[in-house]
Amino acid sequence: MTANSITAEAAGTLTLGGDLPVRRLGFGAMRLAFGGSVRDPETAATVLRSAVDSGVNHIDTAGFYGFGDLHSHEVIRQALSPYPADLVIATKVGPVIEGGVVPTAEAKPDQLRQLVEEDLRRLGVDRLDLVYLRVGGATAAPGGVSIGDRFAALAQLREEGLIRHLGVSNVDAEQLAEAQAIAPVAAVQNQFHVHFRGDSELVAQCAKDGIAYVPFFPVGGGGAPIDHDRLKAVAERHGATTRQVALAWLLAVSPAILAIPGTSVLDHLTENIAAAGLALTDEDMAALSE
Repeated sequence: MTANSITAEAAGTLTLGGDLPVRRLGFGAMRLAFGGSVRDPETAATVLRSAVDSGVNHIDTAGFYGFGDLHSHEVIRQALSPYPADLVIATKVGPVIEGGVVPTAEAKPDQLRQLVEEDLRRLGVDRLDLVYLRVGGATAAPGGVSIGDRFAALAQLREEGLIRHLGVSNVDAEQLAEAQAIAPVAAVQNQFHVHFRGDSELVAQCAKDGIAYVPFFPVGGGGAPIDHDRLKAVAERHGATTRQVALAWLLAVSPAILAIPGTSVLDHLTENIAAAGLALTDEDMAALSE
């Protein structure tokens, strides 16, 4: 299955926060500049521009996505600014890097303003479209701690006009409810994919409440890989790859889901974009639930 004339628009749209229409197939910027592998800035810029040219208008990033002199915020700004009018850039704050490349600490409530202001400066915008409070650093499981004070700090920045919409990331249902009691939540970003479905009830709750659900590691990762052998039969029926089937499953399983597959390779971007046009049948969905 190739992209050909398929664009991200084929996956349909979702109105984020009630006023930002975004295509349901977006782009995650983590792989452009995070972890131990240094990416080439020019290649990263080419991938970003190609994504936008293919109809992607939702890019997910974070201030802590970086390695050495390369950081996703700067790559995004250099590649895409001045930004298209319909482009929505989401960022995450909370995790703090204290040496190394992986965040190992969390910002306190009074430190969040600085992180937000840094994101504004580095992305070159006057207001951030969507800011997630990422809970638990980079590796902790969701749940078990109050997020009220930190989310309230971001809600204050929203009131000041620095943030348009708020989200929460790596949370359980209780933490989401705690945030909702403080300010509107436009999106939840948690780990979820075809073979990692622990959030199924939360996905349904988000759909009911009009909240976007944005899975990270949509094609596996973070210690929860996809079993590609279990996807082969469906992939072969459609002349698709197993990665495309995994992305198409996310788009089919709930209208609340926004997929944000990331890559630093142009061929992989083309493969991901083509998943927007893959329509799974009821038979396919049943097979993928086995």
